[in-house]
Order: sequence, then C-alpha cells, then structure tokens
Amino acid sequence: MAITVTTVVLAIIAIIAIGIVIFLLVTRPSHDRDWSPDQAIMPNVEFLDNGKLKITNIRNIHYRTTRDYDLRYYDREIDIDDLNSAWLAISPFSGFGAAHAFLSFGFKDGTFLAVSIEIRRKKGKRFSPVKAFMRQFEMMYVLADELDVIRVRTNCIKYTVRLFPVQTEKKRIQAVFMDIMKRTNKLHSEPEFYNTLWNNCTTNIIKHTRRFSDKPIPAWNIRYLLPENLDKIAYRLNIIDTHLPYEAAREHFDITAHAQAADGAPDFSKAIRKHIITRPIDD
Repeated sequence: MAITVTTVVLAIIAIIAIGIVIFLLVTRPSHDRDWSPDQAIMPNVEFLDNGKLKITNIRNIHYRTTRDYDLRYYDREIDIDDLNSAWLAISPFSGFGAAHAFLSFGFKDGTFLAVSIEIRRKKGKRFSPVKAFMRQFEMMYVLADELDVIRVRTNCIKYTVRLFPVQTEKKRIQAVFMDIMKRTNKLHSEPEFYNTLWNNCTTNIIKHTRRFSDKPIPAWNIRYLLPENLDKIAYRLNIIDTHLPYEAAREHFDITAHAQAADGAPDFSKAIRKHIITRPIDD
C-alpha cells in the first residue's frame, strides 16, 4: 500500500506528541538548580506554641532594576492574633488580560507581609507561559515586604498595581494565612513545577481562599487564566471592601502613582494606602 504524504505527516506528529509526553513524564522538579539570586533562598516557617510562627528568610530586596539589586532577608516572629487584614494585589503586564496576582496581610502594628506565588527562575531566564506549561519552571512562595514585591513592579518595571482590601472576618483571614504558611513549608521540602493552567499564582490563591470563604468562589473561571480581571469576580462576590461602582473601585485602588511617589520610604505601606477609603468594620 502506498504511503501518502498525509500518512507521513500524521506519523511525524504522533512521534513528536509521544516524545513530549515522555519528556513531561520523566522531568522532575528540583531545588538544585542555578537560581537567579533574588529567588535562590526559599522561606521557611516554624509553628510555635500559642498561635505563634517564626518565618525565616522574609525577602526585602532593594531593586534598582530587575537585574541590579541588593539582597536583603530577615526573620520574623508573628502572633496570628495580630493579623487583622488581607489585601488582593493585581499587576497587569503584556496586555490581553495577563497579570500577576498576589496577597498581602496586615498586622495590628501597621506592618504587612506579602505572599507572591511565582516561578522560581534560573539565572538569565524569563517567564514564558509556554515553557511554564512544559514543566520548565519550579514554583516558590515568596514571603516579602511590600517595599520589595510592590515597589519592583511600580517603580522599576513601571507596571500598574491595584491593591484591593478584602472584606471578611478576621478568623477567615488568619485561616487562609496559616494555610499559605503550611504550603510554603511544603514547597521548601518538596519542589513542584509551576503550571500556566492549573498551578499558578491565581489558581493557588483561589485554592487557599475557597477552603475558608463563605462566598461561592468558583473552582474554575476563565478569568483565572486572565487574572487582570480577577478583581471582577471578587467585586461581584462582595469580597472587595468598597461601596464604589466597579470601574470607580479599580481607579480608587490603583496605588501605582502613590508607590512611585513614596519610592523607598520607610512608611511605604502606609503611603500607598493613604488615599484608600474602606467601609466601617461592622458595615
């Protein structure tokens, strides 16, 4: 029987597909790679008695550019009872709805701890959604000061950042935070691959919050792949602490200009919120 061009093409496609599947099956995540210096150190959490935690390697890097920076880390002991607020940050990039979503948690002493779920880059590598789907990037939970993870976006890369206050009970905020700390520890000992579709910054935020929320947060939504519009889901579910219409809320919670004006000020977190109006706590 004659072999047609179509048969040859289909055979080549099948061989390539099988090769990709084999590659994905045999590729394993690792902690042992030549990491970019700003992502080389993984945070770790020790759970102490009476609701206290000791967090090791909180990042507070001073970025001049994304390639020129001073590495800074410190340790901190936290009392979970002091945790009293949560914030959803969304930073669009590259258009088409692409964005990085992350969380920040506030404490009664006025300090904040940001949690940014990111690819763990090797030296010289940049994010690629295709490579991230093909098991080319491990994942890490970056625990950092807002002066690090927000300022690098607003002041160095010149991205927009919208910072939305979360309206929920203190006990739910604390439960989500503890869940995130446990996941941070797991990643410290068991590496995982980041995945563009199902193991990324947004899907992990959703998993953590859905476990403890009383809101009908969908397990899946197309906006999870285009997280610039994740705030629309939060707004419709009354998770964002505001009475403003949606578009007005987006504008009100855009902290880009305030972050650029504050730059490296020691009261950076206070400065980027000075214009934000939230509802009374018992509203």
